[in-house]
Amino acid sequence: MSGQSLTGLSPWSRRLVAAGVLAWCLITVFPLYWVVVTAFKTPPGVVGGPTYLPFIDFTPTLQPFIDLYQGIRGDFFRTFLNSTIVGLSAAAIATAIGAMAAYALVRFEFRVRLGSGLAFFLLALGGYLVFSNMLGFTRPQALLLAFPIALVIAVVVNRLPLPGPILGNEDILFWFVSQRMFPPIVTAFALFLLYSEIGRLGFQLIDSYLGLTLCYVAFSLPIVVWLMRDFFEAVPIEVEEAAMVDNVPSWRIFLGIVVPMSMNGLLATFMITLAFVWNEFLFALFLTNSRWQTLPILVAGQNSQRGDEWWAISAAALVAIVPMMIMAGLLSRMMRSGLLLGAIK
Repeated sequence: MSGQSLTGLSPWSRRLVAAGVLAWCLITVFPLYWVVVTAFKTPPGVVGGPTYLPFIDFTPTLQPFIDLYQGIRGDFFRTFLNSTIVGLSAAAIATAIGAMAAYALVRFEFRVRLGSGLAFFLLALGGYLVFSNMLGFTRPQALLLAFPIALVIAVVVNRLPLPGPILGNEDILFWFVSQRMFPPIVTAFALFLLYSEIGRLGFQLIDSYLGLTLCYVAFSLPIVVWLMRDFFEAVPIEVEEAAMVDNVPSWRIFLGIVVPMSMNGLLATFMITLAFVWNEFLFALFLTNSRWQTLPILVAGQNSQRGDEWWAISAAALVAIVPMMIMAGLLSRMMRSGLLLGAIK
């Protein structure tokens, strides 16, 4: 609803709209409030019935946080450090790679023949079967041989005048976004099998920093490409054309002109990507055991033989939420301006 339509409402209508907005705000904020108050309750205060107001309905305590600090509820500090290292690394790498891909989709025209994609699929599958079943290679070795060979041949085939449809930039962008349509459980299980096979070659990826980070980079790239494409489209192409007249290399145009002009969008995209990685549960559950577990796994594991211990779960969840709230608050102005920049066409 626009501002003009709101000013045209009667006083009672405006009060009704304000009441609806306030009610929706309370519904949205109440779960967070409930987590906060539960984190400061004792076990009897949780199981003894609902209480809502500290110092009135119940006496708050820091015992759940003390248990976290002392490691009674698991190695919280190591898990927090894991989430921080993996989240920042994956978000930074995904933003860098995705920004380059998005810029290429905006400024350059791509023509991918559907036949080359089919050739890649058939050669990769056929090569894997030949290497593993007929030539005696192990499955990891067959994978590492078949896919690069199929990729090189597909690139060569794409240059041939094959019949069939030709995919453009919009089709490639849709392909990126469509990767998020797959059920996450299918991807997580496939990655677990792939990491297990690679581990047989001596490259340990399960329960490792590299394996989890690479997974999250691949998981985040479609979002980064989708968001950054709009930001780069808002950059005036005349600035880049003026630099091309002076024979400035393309990589310097991107790093020296486009990136600084799109810095707000990069920061906004980085924050959104970090939020996705920070809260991700399924991949961390499949691909970690104990050494590189992240905060969502620790929060989900706050239970005992007596059932879910909600005071411990709320304390861990609150500590996991606070860093993201602080970062969002510090960068909110840049995020807002960056998101608005991306909306300008």
